[in-house]
Amino acid sequence: MEIKYENMSKLFKALSDPNRLIILEMLKSGENCSCKILEELHIGQSTLSHHMKILYDSGIIKCRKDGKWSYYSFDEEGCKNLKTILNEILDCESIIKKGEDNPCQ
Repeated sequence: MEIKYENMSKLFKALSDPNRLIILEMLKSGENCSCKILEELHIGQSTLSHHMKILYDSGIIKCRKDGKWSYYSFDEEGCKNLKTILNEILDCESIIKKGEDNPCQ
C-alpha cells in the first residue's frame, strides 16, 4: 500500500512546479528537443535536467537520445496511470454519497 502512495506523490510532485507544467504544455504538441525547451523556459541546462528527471521519474514523459540531444514526449502508459489516479481521488459520485451518509453531520 505504501508503494502506491509513493508513486502517487511522485506524480503530484511532477505537477507541482510551474516550469514543469510549461514543459508538459509544450509536449502536448508532440516530441520536443531539450534545446527548444531551454529556449522557451530561459533556464540553465542543469535546471532543465532537474525538471526532466522529476517528470521522467514520475512516468509522465519518456526520453529518446539522438547524439548530444534528448527528445522528450509523453509516455502513454504514464499518462493513463495519472488519469486513473486522478479519477480515483476525484470520484465525485462516491464523495456525494459519503456526504449524504455522513453520521457526523
